[in-house]
Amino acid sequence: MTQLMGRPILEAPGELGGRPALADLLTGVRTALVGLAVVGVPVLGLWVVTPSVDDGPAAATRLAGVLWLIGHGAPVLRGEADAPLTVTPLLLGALAVVRLHRAGAGVVARRGLRSRWGGPVALWAGYCAVAVAVALHCAGAGPFRSEVLPDILVVALVAALATAAGVRSAEAAGRPLADSLLDRLPPPYRPVGGAAPVRAAALAAGAGLVAAGGLLVAVSAVLDAATGGGRGMALLGRGPAALPALLLLALVLLPNAVLWGAAYALGPGFVVGAGSVVSPGGAALGPVPEFPLFALLPADGPGGWRWAALVLPLLAGVVPAVLLGRAAAGRRGPAAAAGGAGGRPVPWPPAATVTAALAAALLVGVGAALLGRLSGGGLAGGRMAWLGPVPWRAGLAAAGWLALVAVPGALLVRHRVLGAEGERGSAPVGDRSAYARLAWWTRRGALRLRARAHALVLRLSEAGRGALGPDPVD
Repeated sequence: MTQLMGRPILEAPGELGGRPALADLLTGVRTALVGLAVVGVPVLGLWVVTPSVDDGPAAATRLAGVLWLIGHGAPVLRGEADAPLTVTPLLLGALAVVRLHRAGAGVVARRGLRSRWGGPVALWAGYCAVAVAVALHCAGAGPFRSEVLPDILVVALVAALATAAGVRSAEAAGRPLADSLLDRLPPPYRPVGGAAPVRAAALAAGAGLVAAGGLLVAVSAVLDAATGGGRGMALLGRGPAALPALLLLALVLLPNAVLWGAAYALGPGFVVGAGSVVSPGGAALGPVPEFPLFALLPADGPGGWRWAALVLPLLAGVVPAVLLGRAAAGRRGPAAAAGGAGGRPVPWPPAATVTAALAAALLVGVGAALLGRLSGGGLAGGRMAWLGPVPWRAGLAAAGWLALVAVPGALLVRHRVLGAEGERGSAPVGDRSAYARLAWWTRRGALRLRARAHALVLRLSEAGRGALGPDPVD
């Protein structure tokens, strides 16, 4: 009895003695409740400070639950017409995925016995239990309502994928799929070091495109404020809670806006309803919902100076080209660690450099298409059934831009690095292409010929000075 009373009711997850499954179940519940609190606390705070509010606290909690479900990509219904609302606030979605990923990795990393129903399965079950309660609570009357079964299925799928990713990262089992595919290529087309340089280049290109989208959003906001339009501020409602509410909503949708800006920089742009287009070539907009982020859209008409946005994808491809070129020359990353004879780095053949650049472009294209799909959605039926980038267009544009810059850029950087090493007298060990060997021997012969010519000129000048005698002295 003394031991039972001295033992805390809830210990750290994974330390509940013979009940590890219960600990993992509670970890899933806690992960979901923390995410729900991140959404619910601001909503309840705004409900408290809103004057003359007609709805009770149950309406505020339903709104918080709906936002939590939307953050997972779950569809909800809006208004009396049951219009579908499928735009996912990516900031809320990222928070949910990160917490589930960390929870899944933590469950695997903790030591101790696990029963058949413990571990990630119990974690997932606890998270889904909260999702069921939230979906049922939000199914009542109100401006936003949940679709119980689809919402539960979507949340369960997201929780399963994020938890599985966390478990895999903790176990570090198996090889990435890209490594296996590249290892099956013939030696002239196989990059040294596997897919690590390819992934690094793809991440650098993705970061560059995201930075380009953020830059366009910032420039649009500055221009809207500088031109005196003030369209964003004109949309603010009345009351002390209007400004914080719109600012919070704009904040959670800011990653969506940045991805839309990246699609704009790539060229295809995005749509704001059927029959509309927003791209560097011009904008054709119809009626647009009143929201501060929509106030940053360009006015209708041809692109004009907005064509300059197409320079941003070119700049975003420079860093991946440099990374791949230096890796191909054996100067950075796993390629530098893989040595040939004497432990010296092994450069890639030109064909392998092209293969790596095209593989990075393919990864970026797939990522752009996936993020374009996640950042878009519908605000209603009919004309507003889809807003955001068209996924396949954004993916093709991203892959095309990166391939256009990275393929020649990586070859050029590789050639320059190997040429500099050749001038210092180091042959490109391991590069078996006939073109590389011929270029190296040509450079070496030219250097020797230049040195002999210079020595001959010095000898002739000395002989000429000797034949003329000593210089006259005043």
